[in-house]
Formats: sequence, structure tokens, C-alpha cells
Amino acid sequence: MLADNLYAGGFAGPILTVSGAGRAIRSTLSYRSVAELPVTPDLAVIAMPPAAVPGLVAELGARGCRAAIIVGDGPSSGAEAAALQAAMLTAARPHLMRLVGPNSLGVVSPAAGLNASLAPAAPAAGDIAFLTQSGTVMTSVLDRAAAHAIGFSHVVSLGGMADVDFGDMLDFLAGDRRTRAVLMYVEAITDARKFMSAARAAGRLKPVVVVKAGRSSGGARAARSHTGTLAGTDAVYEAAFRRAGLLRVGDLRELFEAAATLAGGRAVAGDRLVVVTNGGGVGVLATDALEAQGGRLAELTPETLARFAAGEPSGGGNPVDLGARADRARYEAAVAAALSTPEADAVLVLNAPTALADGTEAADGVVAALAAGPPRPTLACWLGEATARAGRARLEAARVPTYSTPDAAVRAFMHLVAHRRNRALLMQVPEAAARATAAAIEAARTTVEAAIAAGRSVLTDAEAMAVLAGFGIPTVATRIAAADPLAAAEEAARIGFPAVLKILSPDIAHKSEVGGVRLALGDAAAVEAAAREMLATVAARAPGARVDGFVVQAMAHRPRAHELVCGLSEDATFGPVVLFGAGGTAVEVLDDHAIGLPPLDLMLAREMIGRTRVARLLAGYGDRPPADLEAVAAVLVALSELAVALPNVVELDINPLVADADGVLALDARIVVAPVAAGRRLAIRPYPRSLERRVGIDGNESFEVRPIRPEDAPALAEMVRLSTPEDLRLRFFAPVMELSAERAARLTQIDYDREMALVAVAADAAIVGVVRLIADPENDTAEYAVMVRSDMKGRGLGSALMEAILDYARARGTARVVGSVLRENTSMLRLCTDLGFTMRPDPDDPGVVAVEHTLQRGA
Repeated sequence: MLADNLYAGGFAGPILTVSGAGRAIRSTLSYRSVAELPVTPDLAVIAMPPAAVPGLVAELGARGCRAAIIVGDGPSSGAEAAALQAAMLTAARPHLMRLVGPNSLGVVSPAAGLNASLAPAAPAAGDIAFLTQSGTVMTSVLDRAAAHAIGFSHVVSLGGMADVDFGDMLDFLAGDRRTRAVLMYVEAITDARKFMSAARAAGRLKPVVVVKAGRSSGGARAARSHTGTLAGTDAVYEAAFRRAGLLRVGDLRELFEAAATLAGGRAVAGDRLVVVTNGGGVGVLATDALEAQGGRLAELTPETLARFAAGEPSGGGNPVDLGARADRARYEAAVAAALSTPEADAVLVLNAPTALADGTEAADGVVAALAAGPPRPTLACWLGEATARAGRARLEAARVPTYSTPDAAVRAFMHLVAHRRNRALLMQVPEAAARATAAAIEAARTTVEAAIAAGRSVLTDAEAMAVLAGFGIPTVATRIAAADPLAAAEEAARIGFPAVLKILSPDIAHKSEVGGVRLALGDAAAVEAAAREMLATVAARAPGARVDGFVVQAMAHRPRAHELVCGLSEDATFGPVVLFGAGGTAVEVLDDHAIGLPPLDLMLAREMIGRTRVARLLAGYGDRPPADLEAVAAVLVALSELAVALPNVVELDINPLVADADGVLALDARIVVAPVAAGRRLAIRPYPRSLERRVGIDGNESFEVRPIRPEDAPALAEMVRLSTPEDLRLRFFAPVMELSAERAARLTQIDYDREMALVAVAADAAIVGVVRLIADPENDTAEYAVMVRSDMKGRGLGSALMEAILDYARARGTARVVGSVLRENTSMLRLCTDLGFTMRPDPDDPGVVAVEHTLQRGA
């Protein structure tokens, strides 16, 4: 079957078969071994018993084959599968040979005429790529695509992902000109950092839509904190997809709907929709679906309503009801009015079959209005079956996305809205957030390491509060007393009344559940009595639990404050995650929370808060003033920084964090610590503080050189504004007057795992120089670019920046640094010569010199 598909695919190169079973396949000579092949293959498609695969991979690699697809069945899990994958990789690695599989159904690239798969039918060529871990999902999708005339640029069944995975494929597809959109069926991610890096790069360039199978939260069952319990596996995947700018959908049907909507290149500016319909009932259905999915009906002005009235609709308002007699002319006039409506971001046109007007002619009216009117995202829903087919065909021929139900049409509109929001998060410029001092980080690290050395897995309340305070999180005054009621009363007297008393035990995660919390104790006698009762209650409800003493805290009197939960948890795939939501004793019951991947900034923290229901309460209602949302966001940013700085913190729970108009205050905290195995990484590489340095020039002036940060966008734009047009032309190879806000955001919000930009910052906080390095996914070649503000040229700053970025490339293990320099840029060419670059003319442009510096990996 493999041979049949390969021969029928139309591949222009030679297709050679190796089989010990016979001398010919489809009348084509079959060779008995790889050694007998007359030419070296570029790609091998292996269908062999699993035990034979590693040896065959080694033989192919030695012959010079560059890649192999391993199809067919084999062990998919367990020790046998792990051993097989390890053996395959060991065989491939010396030859730099890439592997797809095992357990792959194959790869199809119609434009190349390649059908190296077990698919029952070859898909048509198109501009959608589909990646899947499941072979049966692949065949199901191809069958559905054929029925709906959907074509593909590439279809890849990744199988066991021993080598090539989603990250590798996204890296390729992001730059593939034949691919307009990417669809993915995901069961699990293997390398989280590679995936996030590739997905964020691809998500900036084209729509990526994903279906994630498996919504189990079993990974959280062993968690000791509220945060760990709430941070289930599926919720973390949801956060990862959102952070990468990907659109997650619920099933395969919705996957195709979203692809069809997004691949058309349509973009909306907001979530306001104007609905044009010939029936009030279907308009109500669309309105209900829109509200349920988080969209809004556009609020039409009197002027806009007057334009609709000119087309004789039967009612005023939105949805615009044209009535059952709506014919071509009425639809054309109404859609023309909707397209020019400034209050709306998109138009949805509905048609229900009636005996009073022809739906096909109504579709013609829509097409005519779109051809004549201003461009605006427009979707259509022609209800019914037999009577609607012709109308749908007319609309689809005009490239109008068309759906059979109002719910599906509204869902498509919300796909556009969600995609815009996700892309916007990748491009927005956050403001700077406070950062913990080096001394505070070191003190917290010492506390954590001391607890681990003592064999403790949980910090004491006082230690936890001290760690939080070091990262700038406001905490309530806390003292520790021995397991003696009188000692607890004495500590309370020192803090002041009213006081709070809590049990101190390494074996009790949630104190309130065992009677281990007492509030508003008014004097020393009340504290002493409460302590005696608490010891008895805890002994009865948690027999065997060790009691190390009492925690005594000042009672925070904030009667109108909201109780929130914030914290950190460890995900097996994506590493540390930050959680925020409604807090208190019923936190799991409320199940109102959002998850984010560190590192976070204030903008991302606000977005997390906005995804919860409690955010509406925090905004204020009735006579209750709004809470200080900036203070809440600052806590999430601080927790993100803590996750980066203290890898041994595996769970952290602040519950409650009270928030009101006066700010926030952490009343209780639990921090779980553990030795962390080498190699633990955040899914997104954080700001590399270790690259900060001071650089001196001219013998008496120094600058801070550090990695670029998202909040540098305004300063970077200002540096460009203060540079001469000639210097900008030499840097950008084209006339540039200024950096747009979007471009400045793109240049400052970089992925530190694959790209680095170092800026030189003067004493007045102005950016006076920047050097950038972008590596390929294999870290073989990295391209540099450097620019110094015009008034700072000729003083050695450019040389200092280039030396800094070359040091970084060596430490990263990059093999080559390359660049393109205009031949007239003599100062840059002279600098490259001094730094050891070689030069050659660019074969594609005689006005450009290609420069290259070969580095020793790891030097």
C-alpha cells in the first residue's frame, strides 16, 4: 500500500523499494538491501518489524539518508516502546538523521507529489497543514476534507514523536509559503519549551488551530495545596495554547470550521456583531449564541438605523429583521448599510427559507453588496437543506464563509475574535513591573534550601510570609509560638489585638478543615482559651498529625475585601504555572480560576484576572468600590518572578489574599519545597538576568548592556527617531522614518530561547544601541544585526555590542554567525574584519556583502 500511494502521488524523483520478499513491486525492481541501492535516498519510508528498525536506521544514516518515516504498528507505551525509541535515536544521531514516528501513518505533501502514507486516499492540494499524533484521526480528517473539497499543503502523522514533534513541524510550517493555516490534533506535548517557542513564532505569522484530546486533571490528585488541586493538566494546556497565540477548539468539526474562517485572511477589530436576518426567530437564536459565547451585538446609532430603514426592514434595532418577504434588493441594501456601519466589527447575514422570497436570489444580493461595499468581515448562515444548497453555493463561490446554523456562524465569528485577542497578547507592550532585589532573592533561596537540608517539605508560616515579603507581596504580621497556649497568648500580646490563631503542623495542609483557625481573638485570655480548644479539636480530627506550635497573626480588619487565591503549581509537562481566582474555604467548589505560564508581566497578569468571574466583583458594584486591580496584578507578577528565581518551590498557596480599594494583603500562605532534578525548565525561557553587564567606552563612559525587555518598545522607537535617515537605511536596507508601535512590540517582545537582543542603556535610561541575534531551530546558524544611535557612532559602542553578542553565541553553542551588510557600509565591514568575520559577495545582490564568523561550539 505504501508503494501504491508513493507511485500514485506523482513524485518527480526516483522511488526505490527494498524488500526481501520479492524481486518486484508493481513491476518495479525491488532491491534486497540498502547497500544495493544505486543512489543514496533523501527520505526513507520504513515499514518493518519494530526490532529491525534501529539497525535499518543506522544503515540508512551511514549511507547518507537524511530522514526516515517509520510507519506501521509497534509498542506505543511502556518499557519496550521507550527502549525502541532510544535505540532508534542512538542509531540516527551520529548521522544527524531526522525521524518521524514510530507508529506514524506517514506524511503527505501534495504540492511535492509525495504520499508516503497509509492513507486510503490522497488529499487534494491546498494551503492548510494538518499535524496529528493519531493515525485514525488523520484518516478521518482526510475523509471529511475530501467530502468538503478541502485541500492540504502538508499532512503529517507524528506518531510516537521519538524525534520530530509539534515544535519541529511548527518551525517548518511558520516559514512555509504554501501553508496559510495550521491545524493540530494534540494528545501530549513532549518538549514544552521547544513547543512554546515554535508555537509563539508560528502564531505571530498565521492562524494555528488546535484540538487537545484528554481533559483529565489526574496529575493534580497528589497536590497538597488549593493551587495544585485546581491546576489540572487540561487547564495548563489551555493556558499554554492561549499564551502561544493558538486557537483551541472543542472537536474536529469545529477545527475545520475555524480553519475555513481564519484561513481566509479575515480579521476583526473587536467583538461587536450586526445581524441581518429575514426572520425574528433565527435572529434571536443568533443573539443567544453570541451572548453565550462572549460576543456583543453592536449598538446601532440613530443614523445607522436610518440607513437600514431606507432598505425597508420591518423592525428597528439589531438584529436587523428584514421580514419574510426580503428579496434580493432588500438584502443587498441592508448588507450595504451593515458594511458601512462604524459601530460593528463584523456582519452576520441569516436567511431562513420562506414561500415569499427566494433564498438563492437573497444570496446574490449579499454577494453584490460585498462586491460594491467597503471590506468588512462577513459571515452567512443559510438555514435548511434542499432549498438552501444553491444559496450556500453562491456565497461560497464568492468566498463568503457560510454555515447551516446560527450557532455555527456565531462560533465562527467568535473564532475570529479569539484569534485577534490571542494575537494581540503577543504584540501588546506592557509597562515595567517592580523586580525583587538580588539580596531578597538570595535570602529567600537560603530559607528554602535550609528547609530542604533539614528534611522539611513545607516552610513554616513565618518562613512563607518572609519569602513572599521579599518579593514585594504585602503580608500580615506573623509570629510563631510553641505548642503552649500560654506562649501563644504572649506572642499575641506582642502583636496586638484582635489576633488570629492557627495551628502549626507540617502534616495539615488546610487548617480550617480540622478546626485549626480562630479569628478575631480580642485579648490574651481569649487566645489562650482558643489554643487549648484548638489542640483538642486538631487531635480529634487529625490524629497523628504533628503539632509544632501555633501561628499568631495580627487580625486584618478589612470587612469589604474580596478573598482571592493566588499561587504556583508544578505541571509535569510545562513546569511551573501561576494560578489566580476566587479564594476562601470553598475555593475548589467555586472553581473560578485562571492559569498562566511564567514569566508574566502586568499586562498578562491583568488578562489572567479578566478571565475569572470574580473579576467582575473586583471591578466594584453597588456601593462597594473597585478593588486595587493593579496591586492584584503585581502579586501575580511577583509570584511569576518567584517561580523563576526559586526552582525548589514546587507549590505555593496564598489563600486568602484579601483585596479592596486599599490594596492587597496575604493572610495565609503555604509553600511546598523539594529538591528539583537537573534539567527542570520553564516552558518559556525567562528574562536572562545573567547576561546583564556594564560596558565601558572612550575610557571614561560606561553603559548598562542587558537583554531587551518588552517595556523597552518606546525607548527603542525613540532611538530610531533620533537616528539619521542614512543610518536607518544602512540598518534596515530601506528608507525608514520611524518604528510603528506594532513593529516596536515585535522587536522587544522576543523569545529568549531562540532570539537575543542586547541593548545599551545610558544613564538617562535612553537606549543608544542594540544588537540582535536570531538562530535557526537547530542552532546551527544565527543571523546578527546591530545599530548604534547616530550621535553615539564612532566611540566603540558598536564593537562592544558585537563582542557581547558573539560571547552569547559561543556560550549558546551556535556554530556560525552570519550577516548581510550593504557594500557602502564601510564602518560595519571594517568592524567585521576586526572581529574575524570572513566576507564574500552576496550572489543575489551585488550591493550586499555576506559576512560569516565560524564559532567553536561550546567555546
